[in-house]
Amino acid sequence: MKIRILAGAVALVSSVALTGCGYLPGVDADSGTVTVWLMKGSASQGFLDRFKESYEAEHPSVELEFVLHEWGGIGPKVLKALDGDDAPDVIEVGNTQVAQYAQSGQLRDLTLESLRDLGGEDWLPGLAEPGKVDGAQYGIPWYAANRVVIYNKDLFAQAGITELPTTRDEWVEVTERLNTTGQQGIYLAGQNWYVLAGFIWDEGGELADESGGDWQGALDSPAALRGMDFYKTLQALGDGPRDADEQTPPETDVFAEGTVAQIISVPGSAALIEQQNPELKGKLGYFPIPGKSAKKPGAVFTGGSDLIVPESADRRSEGVEVVKALAGEEWQTELARAMSYVPNKPALARVVEGQEGTSAMAQGATEGRATPNSPYWPAVEADNPIKPYMTAVLEGGDPAEEAKKASDRISAKLVTG
Repeated sequence: MKIRILAGAVALVSSVALTGCGYLPGVDADSGTVTVWLMKGSASQGFLDRFKESYEAEHPSVELEFVLHEWGGIGPKVLKALDGDDAPDVIEVGNTQVAQYAQSGQLRDLTLESLRDLGGEDWLPGLAEPGKVDGAQYGIPWYAANRVVIYNKDLFAQAGITELPTTRDEWVEVTERLNTTGQQGIYLAGQNWYVLAGFIWDEGGELADESGGDWQGALDSPAALRGMDFYKTLQALGDGPRDADEQTPPETDVFAEGTVAQIISVPGSAALIEQQNPELKGKLGYFPIPGKSAKKPGAVFTGGSDLIVPESADRRSEGVEVVKALAGEEWQTELARAMSYVPNKPALARVVEGQEGTSAMAQGATEGRATPNSPYWPAVEADNPIKPYMTAVLEGGDPAEEAKKASDRISAKLVTG
């Protein structure tokens, strides 16, 4: 899934549109052409050109063909390709989409390669875990993106705040100081459920639990209710709407007005803010979402991409080699620097040092998580019961009762899709 942060997590991180080399249907397997489906905006044309030139020089018998797709409507296209006779050799998919595609039985098991060649035990959990289904690694982590706190440096300075918060308690205290007449301490829409998910995970709760292959909604657990309670506390320190999400209106537009001290978003949102209000250029800062203690940042939803290899692909062995290159240290470094992404391993976070927003994102990514790894989770999001639950609680409804109703709706979707 793409952070769903942005038609996917990534679209907010980069707005670069790509043009590819084009797919040649029906190319004979003996031609040496390895076809790679990528999503528009995931990598710049410059990165793809450099990778193609380097890879083909090292593998003279291989010609790479990149085919670019829009995120919108990609699911049915991938499922059709997996079930057909002309599947591409590599496909980029949202990290939380892997379970859905694995259910088809048409993905190559990449467990051996992940452990033997790629150091899979060191991957970011928010990318690696959703790529693993029933103990087999089908999705190889490519890149990640997650939310951080974007703040207005001038408003922090005017309030005399010289140290950034590193715990929830400090964060609330700072936000209360910033929440004054004519100014919002934080703009947090009432239905920003990805942010809520992080608070729930911090408390030890889940959106849904799995037992024996069966999934049940879990918003009504004591831990999940504590997460919602913290969300309510923070959301009250600004004027975010209780009955809308972060796109209604766009939170970047509200922040650009200059009277909001903080929002929770991906670092790429800064470019949108500065477009709306050029006077804010150079005045935006970033820090990881604080956790319950200073020992580690708060949990965050990790959006991003994994790479899969269709079992029916003509050149799947060559496709595996391409995946290994894209997911390896050299090209992870290139991609992270070129696109301001979080690399697939925490140990590689050093390559984005000096990029303030990306560095904050990389810190938070160490506590990254993904949505429940059920093939039916997309059906939950399509008719999302979490959003009205949040609104009901923020408007004074009984948290336990509202959570139980939402959990029951989630459970029903996770059974039938």
